[in-house]
Amino acid sequence: MNVFSVASGHNQVNYLLTFIMIVCKNYSMDDKCSIHEKRALEMIANQMALAARTAPKTKGVDNIIVKIIKGQKLKSLAEEMEKISKTEKRPGFHRDAQNLKNSYILLLIAVKPNPAGLKFCSFCGYKDCEEMLLHKGSCAYNSIDLGIAVSSAVNIAAMLHADNRIMYSAGKAAIKKDLFKNKSIKQALGIPLSASGKNIFFDRK
Repeated sequence: MNVFSVASGHNQVNYLLTFIMIVCKNYSMDDKCSIHEKRALEMIANQMALAARTAPKTKGVDNIIVKIIKGQKLKSLAEEMEKISKTEKRPGFHRDAQNLKNSYILLLIAVKPNPAGLKFCSFCGYKDCEEMLLHKGSCAYNSIDLGIAVSSAVNIAAMLHADNRIMYSAGKAAIKKDLFKNKSIKQALGIPLSASGKNIFFDRK
């Protein structure tokens, strides 16, 4: 006998509601979606890494380093940002750390210091590359390459509707923790990714 045939009117409605609640409790649609969203964010992060790698670079020289972190490594980076917030009295690091804690995955992009050696330049503020190196400065073209790589990456995130934000704080903390395994790195930026009903990177406190 069909179970619904024994119920009618109000009783049938109550039965259906109870049945739906049981199903939802055991098979959460949000849980299913979160799995798909996590997989999507991993895919997007990898496509962003590809975009950063293939982005145009000064003289065709690739000085870009790309890393993707999540899970415990991401949590550890957020904790480092909390420490910096206290020691350096920078509340922005605390704010950004909260974003990282609520993000699933983070793309880190750094640039290795390597003067372009262009003549008649001085974009770095020094007479030439030799003077810049003497004062331990940074080549402007390295910074430009980092900016182009990051812009290429976030363009992918935007096209695929992944909430994101470019953070110098995450890059700075990553350098401090030597996540790039390169002590010469002086410039890096982080891009956390999130998927939620409301963008977590706005209305921040």
